Amino acid sequence: MSVIAAGAVVLDGRVHRPGWVSVADGRITDCGSGPVRADAEFGDGVLVPGFVDMHCHGGAGVSYADDPDRAAALHAAHGTTGGLASLVTASPEALLAQVRTLAAATRRGVVDGIHLEGPWLSGLHCGAHDRGQLRAPSDAEVDALLVAGDGTIRMITLAPELPGAIAVIRRLVDAGIVVAVGHTDAGYELTQQAVDAGATVGTHLFNAMRALHHREPGPVPALLSDPRVTVELIADGVHLHAGVIRHVVATAGPDRVALVTDAMAAAGVSDGAFTLGGLDVDVDDGVARLHGTTTIAGSTATMDRLFAAAVRLFGTDDAALADAVRMTSSTPARTLGLHRAGVLAAGRDADLVVLDRDWRVSRVMRRGAWLG
Repeated sequence: MSVIAAGAVVLDGRVHRPGWVSVADGRITDCGSGPVRADAEFGDGVLVPGFVDMHCHGGAGVSYADDPDRAAALHAAHGTTGGLASLVTASPEALLAQVRTLAAATRRGVVDGIHLEGPWLSGLHCGAHDRGQLRAPSDAEVDALLVAGDGTIRMITLAPELPGAIAVIRRLVDAGIVVAVGHTDAGYELTQQAVDAGATVGTHLFNAMRALHHREPGPVPALLSDPRVTVELIADGVHLHAGVIRHVVATAGPDRVALVTDAMAAAGVSDGAFTLGGLDVDVDDGVARLHGTTTIAGSTATMDRLFAAAVRLFGTDDAALADAVRMTSSTPARTLGLHRAGVLAAGRDADLVVLDRDWRVSRVMRRGAWLG
């Protein structure tokens, strides 16, 4: 058994100064507040649960589909100890091959599962997806993907206005898959129908969906106001204005907001030319855009950057710290059904991040083992 102590520890949603956790066999065996004799002491540090990124396409110069181990290692170094590998729209054959690759990576414990962002998306709001490969869902393709995934597909983003989409939502939910509404031109009422059918996530709220209008409200208020829905926010300083982030969190609360990177291959590396789903992407000053356009193509963010931004956005007191933990760990873990992640509590996986007082990552533990 190993005891880890820090000047501040966020235990099950509450900040303890000081605090500690004990770890054995990859699990947290106990935790508490106050001074204790520790094997690892971080007196000026803050100990939080490992980050859970439910929407991430790659990093370290590669996509998850091309090299899941390398992409996951980059994000783990920045505190991401759990989450999904996201795939973008591709041809049926290519998508099946990518799912098989990531299913194997999931079984090896590299990631917690697969997120299909496409191909069942709106051509009007396709963002950085290959418009020529977008299509409506079919029973045959659903069958093939579920077989290829063999239980590793945890979330699928789709546009509910596509033919047959509402029935597919019900089918996917019955199969234990989290369904997200995104890349959509759906109106308010149709979005409500999708939620009633079982959709529980709004994929990167505001981005790549019909804009809010006072007479045709669209999907944003339908997702934001429904207590059954968790909304993703890409809080990288590019995709959303800080005032919008504050409004969403004030409206939905941190227990319904999941901060996501939507990171592509350029995360963790220098500016340059990259690809995303076969499309050319230029990264300049850390901002990824489709070549020759102003269309944002994912982000280059890591979860530690989003965590620090959240704490600073809402103040630096204990309440802001606890809320940042909810939005980067406990809320996404709960939304995805990762019941052993997202919280520092006895019986949970020993996934820990030690931050310095400037919110930079000092150490990362995953499944009881220090990384690096």
